[in-house]
Amino acid sequence: MKIHQLNTDFLSLDQLEEIVFGDYRVEISDDARAKIQICRDYLNRKLQESSDPIYGINTGFGSLYSKSISTEDLEKLQSNLVISHACGMGKEVPEHIVRLMLFLKAQGLAYGHSGVNVNTVQRLLDFMNEGVYPVVYQQGSLGASGDLAPLAHISLALIGKGEVNHKGERRKASEVLQQFSWEPIKLESKEGLALLNGTQFMSAYGCWNTIQAMKASKWADLIGTISLEAYDGRIDPFQENVHKIREHRGQALTASIIRSYLEGSEMIAQEKEHVQDPYSFRCMPQVHGASKDAISYVKNIFETEINSVTDNPTIFPEEDKIVSAGNFHGQPLAIGLDHLAIALAELGSISERRLYKLISGTRGLPPFLIANSGLNSGFMIVQYSAASIVSQNKQLCTPASVDTIDSSNGQEDHVSMGANAATKCYDVVENVQKLLAIELFSAAQAIQFKRPLKSSDRIEAVVAEFQKKVPLVDNDIVMHDAMMKATEFLNGYIIS
Repeated sequence: MKIHQLNTDFLSLDQLEEIVFGDYRVEISDDARAKIQICRDYLNRKLQESSDPIYGINTGFGSLYSKSISTEDLEKLQSNLVISHACGMGKEVPEHIVRLMLFLKAQGLAYGHSGVNVNTVQRLLDFMNEGVYPVVYQQGSLGASGDLAPLAHISLALIGKGEVNHKGERRKASEVLQQFSWEPIKLESKEGLALLNGTQFMSAYGCWNTIQAMKASKWADLIGTISLEAYDGRIDPFQENVHKIREHRGQALTASIIRSYLEGSEMIAQEKEHVQDPYSFRCMPQVHGASKDAISYVKNIFETEINSVTDNPTIFPEEDKIVSAGNFHGQPLAIGLDHLAIALAELGSISERRLYKLISGTRGLPPFLIANSGLNSGFMIVQYSAASIVSQNKQLCTPASVDTIDSSNGQEDHVSMGANAATKCYDVVENVQKLLAIELFSAAQAIQFKRPLKSSDRIEAVVAEFQKKVPLVDNDIVMHDAMMKATEFLNGYIIS
């Protein structure tokens, strides 16, 4: 097992995926440990030297900011905060997202601007390293004062309350702490607030969604090319000169990728009877490319966010300042997640349109991609399923980021709703994976009707691997089973 030293160096999404989901244990680097301790020592001195009100440290929270808290109650204030804010509802957050939350929370605290103790950061990493995942719920965050409710459920487990999932079993956090001989964390001044204020729920979902979006974009180009071959499409719309005179980066890149997939193909080289292809084939560079550009924009947002400090108040020991501000506000993430959902939904929408053409009984393909149609319905209802998923994506793409509702007696009067944007986008990601898998299933079936002609070596290799898992359909079968296998293939196969 490899070791990653938690530090303040720039962290890319590729590195994040490798560290969190690879064979790593995470430890706090000496540099990060020193920064965390310097900040904590400064805060302790500040509280000893002055009784001036400091938001959330010796005052109440939200609209209760004018309520002073006595020195002897500062620790109680922090534990009360965690307990009272654990108000999550709805579906349980998947373990892989909770794992990201644990890492990102520790990463955000490692910059030394939050005033926590080293052992608090260490316990977040202990949970991650040992696969102990607090039970967190999808609903409850407004995405503005940090992801308060979800992060409160993370923090409950640190203090020995709430529940966790460990090795497939849901248990009381106190029992699992005892199993590992971990003492519950005793939160000191500012620590509860530092744990709850932050964007780690939105960020965890956003990083996962963006990583999956990049993979879906690659699949869309590859699967779209297989469909183009099966539909006897033309190469003309992918010529380099076309895209030089409209220089959108994603568009030109998509055309280049599709050209590379078609190198050496007998199918694309054969003479065509038709002059022009439908938009779902002809405009893949323009549509897939626009989604690529959107994904690139959102990737930049989340790489910025996971390399940032997003709690409040923020402590600057070197400047002798504690500043109450708004780095926890999720508006950049909310807008980005809405944008990402739309970009992904379009990849799914154009995929379904190509599928529709493949089953239409034209260009030398039999109706519904089955040789003995009539007795067999073939891929008829496969398209219905895809159409249903596309329609659901349209509903999920209603933006969350344009909404806001007052909270905390109007003190928090503009919120991002970024958490809702995050969970909606997650559903769109999963839907698009299904849609692309359905198209691949159909295109791999359709291309067999073009034999003995062959596509390129790269296309033929993917189709051959796919059909080891999902064979050709000669007579009607339970299509659900094949569609699920197609989705598993898509999620497991690495495009070279």
